Amino acid sequence: MRGRTTIQWIVSLGIFGAPLAQASGITFEDVIARAEALAEAPFEAPEATLPEPLQNLSYDTYRQIRFDPERAYWRNESPFSLQLFHSGFLFPHPIKLNVIDGGDVEPIRFDTDDYTYEGAARELLDHDLSGSGHAGFRLHYPLNSDEYHDEVAVFLGSNYFRLVGQGQVYGLSTRGVAIHTALAEEEEFPEFREFWFFKPDEDATAITFLALLDGPSLSGAYRFTLTPGEQTRMDVEVALFAREDIDKLGIAPLTSMFTFGEATPSPPEDFRPQVHDSDGLLMHTGAGEWIWRPLDNPEQLHLSLFSDADPAGFGLMQRERDFSHYLDMEAQYHRRPSQWVEPLEDWGAGHVELVEIATPDETHDNIVAYWVSDTRLNAGESQRFHYSTHTLNGTPQEHDLARVIRTRQGQAGIAGNAEAPGQHERQFIVDFSGGELDALASEADVQLYLETSSGDVREPHVLALPDRQWRASFRVPADKMTDIRLRLELDDQPISETWNYVWYPDA
Repeated sequence: MRGRTTIQWIVSLGIFGAPLAQASGITFEDVIARAEALAEAPFEAPEATLPEPLQNLSYDTYRQIRFDPERAYWRNESPFSLQLFHSGFLFPHPIKLNVIDGGDVEPIRFDTDDYTYEGAARELLDHDLSGSGHAGFRLHYPLNSDEYHDEVAVFLGSNYFRLVGQGQVYGLSTRGVAIHTALAEEEEFPEFREFWFFKPDEDATAITFLALLDGPSLSGAYRFTLTPGEQTRMDVEVALFAREDIDKLGIAPLTSMFTFGEATPSPPEDFRPQVHDSDGLLMHTGAGEWIWRPLDNPEQLHLSLFSDADPAGFGLMQRERDFSHYLDMEAQYHRRPSQWVEPLEDWGAGHVELVEIATPDETHDNIVAYWVSDTRLNAGESQRFHYSTHTLNGTPQEHDLARVIRTRQGQAGIAGNAEAPGQHERQFIVDFSGGELDALASEADVQLYLETSSGDVREPHVLALPDRQWRASFRVPADKMTDIRLRLELDDQPISETWNYVWYPDA
């Protein structure tokens, strides 16, 4: 199987040692049954099996442990290959990994020969590491060329995973589920406990694998189908079973980072114009409206709810794709992916929720977006969801309206004149491009639809800019919190997405 002695075939064991199925194979229905059974019993935290030398690894030492690519699973048998992560450091609870091949289930056992231990990590080999296990895995595929297998997906820590498409580098993260995010009670992070990979064949363009998730409030069964490409796609089927009442359940969560951008001030000592993995939340409502919400790094937590029914999609976007907007060759923010979530069935009534948390720098993820159903998940109940999530560089293909390309704001007064009108107002400009604007003459009768929660807005204007761009501008009181919506219209019909922003006086 891997150019060495094949691991003996045995029956896979489920979490906590309970048999999950016979060696004839594992199905999604088997994992669903296991998740349901887990939820009917009291929660059992993972056992502490990590050998003592791995329990207190530093970040630098952990980075000196690397999986040997020559030991990758399926590397000579399929376009897909599988590499593993060592337990230790921030990952104290090993997960179970299995391969389903021809109906048989083969556990992937921990083996120090799979890894190289460099520097201080070499001392670990003086100890018995047989109970170490694996912290996670990454999947490789010839994404950008036939000669090299790029990393296209990684599952590591709690229920997090990341995807990249062609020409991209890792940025935002996806989660299996979000529980009690931005509530007074502590947020809960259930963990993926076990995975089963259906071995891909020699011509595979997609790979399917199953996962079992468990945490104090719920358990879940997942079927993932990964299709790498220009827009790497993950189809997700999930069945969730509640052990306890859940006050807030976030579906298809996306977690990202926004430190500063075009509409926010940059630190005086930072040479970079912008620093973020994502610059806005895009939504396609069940009613067909496209909404763009620029992200912010607030002084205190901000929570925004966008009510909807049967949403068509939502995602965190990295629209700024030009290197000159970041000037950061190390972080490569211009290559970070956008990610779009598309329900593959009706989700009913609920809301997209955006959480923006204050962060001092780019080392902290501070942006979360997810779907919350109006139907609560209480103890003893279950819910199912089916959706796809995929990476992209631009805007979803079905979005054919003009897009927001620039948001700027500042004091509306005149420099040097404290008595000038507008001294206590906030000036906004919002620039649009694309869609019908590409074919409009500069004298076209484009109207501005603008509404605010305060009803107080001054000097609204719309005008043509060079290069087929159009600008909306207006002022609002600087001392009032104001929720703002605007779009461009022609003959009373929308020709742009809806720009939405909340002005906070303390910003």
